[in-house]
Amino acid sequence: MLAILAAIVFGFALLIDFLNTNLGAPDLFNTHTLMLIGFLLLSLYLAGVGAGPRGGGGGRWYRGRRPGRG
Repeated sequence: MLAILAAIVFGFALLIDFLNTNLGAPDLFNTHTLMLIGFLLLSLYLAGVGAGPRGGGGGRWYRGRRPGRG
């Protein structure tokens, strides 16, 4: 989820950069601030915070042979 949010923030920052606008607050809300927010979200995702991909092999909770299979 955090990686998706980071991608949205990066896309919004790129759009603001392409349109060359400052959204009325050049010191508070600019492309550099959005890029830093995106990097923060991406680093939190890579650190394991949030609902990221989980290992485990597709719901198989046991290892080895199945019990009762000759």
